Amino acid sequence: MTGQMMSGAARRPTRSLLVRNADVLVTMDDARREIAHGALYVEDGRIVAVGASADLAEHADAADEVLDLAGHIVIPGLVNTHHHMFQSLTRALPAAQDAELFSWLSSLYPVWARLTPPMIETSTLVAMAELMLSGCTTSSDHLYIYPNGCRLDDSIAAAQRIGMRFHASRGSMSVGRSAGGLPPDEVVESEDAILADTRRLIETYHDDGRYAMLRVAVAPCSPFSVSRPLMRESAALARSYGVSLHTHLAENVHDVAYSREKFSMTPAEYAEDLGWVGHDVWHAHCVQLDDAGIALFARTGTGVAHCPCSNMRLASGIAPVRRMRDAGVPVGLGVDGSASNDGAQMLGEARQALLLQRVGYGPSALTARDALEMATRGGARVLGRDDLGALAPGMAADFVAFDLRTPQFAGALQDPVAALVFCAPAQAALSVIDGRVVVREGRLTTLEIEPVLERHNRYARALVLAD
Repeated sequence: MTGQMMSGAARRPTRSLLVRNADVLVTMDDARREIAHGALYVEDGRIVAVGASADLAEHADAADEVLDLAGHIVIPGLVNTHHHMFQSLTRALPAAQDAELFSWLSSLYPVWARLTPPMIETSTLVAMAELMLSGCTTSSDHLYIYPNGCRLDDSIAAAQRIGMRFHASRGSMSVGRSAGGLPPDEVVESEDAILADTRRLIETYHDDGRYAMLRVAVAPCSPFSVSRPLMRESAALARSYGVSLHTHLAENVHDVAYSREKFSMTPAEYAEDLGWVGHDVWHAHCVQLDDAGIALFARTGTGVAHCPCSNMRLASGIAPVRRMRDAGVPVGLGVDGSASNDGAQMLGEARQALLLQRVGYGPSALTARDALEMATRGGARVLGRDDLGALAPGMAADFVAFDLRTPQFAGALQDPVAALVFCAPAQAALSVIDGRVVVREGRLTTLEIEPVLERHNRYARALVLAD
């Protein structure tokens, strides 16, 4: 284990929890069992037993807490593989409402240049609250802009406060406009400083143990905002510590054109040339990944964070998710930044993934269970986690419940599992992370959200009014 974080077992005393009488318990285990009248028993943040409620009744006397979830469906906690949480401060800005990726970024960079450390922490709290209330229990975040003393530590502090399982990605931009990049020079950093801070963060925070609540990833922003040497050195640094690598790739046709012009390669060829493929790498978007790129990613186990809402919002296209999955590429879901999605609802993302694949490739392109698998087990695989994404003995006790007795599920109970994806996205009634109840009866238990929202909106107004 690296850094100061401790394993879940060392973080708090043993606590046991029995969940029973769920109408359906979706395990996402190797057999993909869906258990009627399901139950699970948890000790010290780990799942001990999963089965029918009658078979787990013996645990009722031993459990510190028993939750009766009649009328609910229980699923593994949703895993978000790509986000920019600071962007929740700049949702739906008029100047960026009707733009594709490059012009959208160009209109927002000057606004983000005014970010401060309290803005980073507050926006991360809001983004995580929104995710947790939608059923997400694990999220990555890609913070790639560090003006005015902002640090990734600000995001990490928010995650520890609210209780989310977190993969914090140390993003970076080093090639400004004067050097042929997209971002303004005032928001880029020196490459020596980027690498030094990345090393500090890994040594301070990264937990490589099973059930880790906090991991750090190395994440230069994109091929059009960092140099080739930084990409190579970042990969070497990450592998020297055994941490994951993350960046954006092949997001739209302009992204591909930039890669061909600057590097005389497709984005996938460029990634391979830099050593940015493998089980320890995941790329966001890959909307324009070609057949050769899909084969490369499948052969090397390189992961993809599919972000359908953002891809539609920015008119980037339809990612070939069906072909990726058929080829064996690990694919998870990501909400992407809240300035290109304007929301962070994980069931909503699964629903859009289903619908968008069908628009592009026909009604059999993706099933509801395919989409739900990408949002759980698929996301865990993309993040390099074999302890998340399924409900089975020995897995982390991260699970969520949705109340089926609400209007959006009326008439859909013949198949409540499919209803989670086909029907209007629901909010979580219950969320448990690391064996701890963090959402109860649809409300956060770890944070009083109203003052945070007020502060967040004040910061958002200040960012915009500064223009």
